[in-house]
Amino acid sequence: MKIIDLLRQESLSLSFEVFPPKTESNFDTVRHATEEIAKLRPSFMSVTYGAGGGTSQYTLDIAKNIKERYGVPSLAHLTCVSSTRETVRARIRDIRAAGIQNIMALRGDIPAGMEGADRSGWAYQHAVQLVRELKEADADLCIGGACYPEIHPESTNQKEDIRYLREKVDAGCDFLTTQMFFDNNLLYNFLYKIREAGITVPIIPGIMPITNGNQVERAIKLSGSFMPQRFKSLVDKFGTTPAAMKQAGIAYATDQIIDLFANGITNVHVYSMNKPDVAAAILSNLSDILDRAPEIEGRSGG
Repeated sequence: MKIIDLLRQESLSLSFEVFPPKTESNFDTVRHATEEIAKLRPSFMSVTYGAGGGTSQYTLDIAKNIKERYGVPSLAHLTCVSSTRETVRARIRDIRAAGIQNIMALRGDIPAGMEGADRSGWAYQHAVQLVRELKEADADLCIGGACYPEIHPESTNQKEDIRYLREKVDAGCDFLTTQMFFDNNLLYNFLYKIREAGITVPIIPGIMPITNGNQVERAIKLSGSFMPQRFKSLVDKFGTTPAAMKQAGIAYATDQIIDLFANGITNVHVYSMNKPDVAAAILSNLSDILDRAPEIEGRSGG
């Protein structure tokens, strides 16, 4: 099923993001974790893609397993940074052959050691080029893209960022998923600005449950996210007590999701980090809101 069709439904729902293993030796462990999350029946699951395509086959294997074994629509990430057209086209063919209809088109992080390299000769310098390639390969694909409620780290300002985002949507993106954020007001302000700029595709807010104090620094480094004082106080108080931090982090993410639902958002994407217990806890907190109390309660006892 196409993600865009799911997003047109009015019922409230959650989707989850998982990541493939970095090595074959970890494949079974990661697959088990993703299967446990799939058993929770999210609206869909996205599977990330390793930097430089190092885990591309694992991404496809996990996405296909989720779809075929558990009937959960899968969204396969595809990055193009520093890749050749031949490589990207081969990966597109593999995704289509696996029966996956949904692709998250991303430029991807610049590989380590290539940050200052001349990119003028690269086949793909921006995600918009990958979006166009996907549309040319199969006009029936459902294509997602990324957006930044605050600002893309490489953009000069938000106005420029939104202009590039409009180009990506015009090239064929059916929906957009946001980078993590910890203050919902940032999202609401962003939504106002992009709608004013003529971007009308569905926006899926991305929420990252911070369940470990050590995650905070990494989250800031990856996304440049603004950390509101309320969240900083939470980390200061509970960050050195693992069980308390986990519970507080889940509660904070749940509170964000409830506020989003209350303000007209129908689907929220949770960066679950291959943690079935975190995904299940959030669903349990939202069981009556999502009208899923019987199943979640039954699973928590098992």
